[in-house]
Amino acid sequence: MRTVDETSAGGLVVVGLDGPPQARKAALIGRTDRRGRLLWSLPKGHIEAGETAEQAAEREVAEETGINGGVLAPLGSIDYWFVTDGRRVHKTVHHYLLRFLGGELSDADMEVTEVAWVPLAEMDSRLAYADERRLVRTADAVISGLNGR
Repeated sequence: MRTVDETSAGGLVVVGLDGPPQARKAALIGRTDRRGRLLWSLPKGHIEAGETAEQAAEREVAEETGINGGVLAPLGSIDYWFVTDGRRVHKTVHHYLLRFLGGELSDADMEVTEVAWVPLAEMDSRLAYADERRLVRTADAVISGLNGR
């Protein structure tokens, strides 16, 4: 079986960064899996030719959620393996913290079933993947550092 590497970028776009912690919300996407379950995750997608990871994160967040955000800081990377179409894929996803700049939630992207603003305090119970829950905990520390300046 052929092995290929793929690289993507995405992020946690947050509204209310300058307000109290309980007011902070992030835009999440929900996708329906093969079993019909709605799985919530951070928006992400492939880095296109000529694009930086940061540019791809901003573009993918906008495409998948309708929300425009500006990168503030890296949150870390996740890598994993899966098999599709007779290939083993090693995927690396670079995630960033983004400040909400505008836009309105939209599930117009054909890969997205639902979008929602979710309080940061509810991320552990909403996000389907442990690695993404870990990134949100990193974001909490980054946000505290930004607000402490």
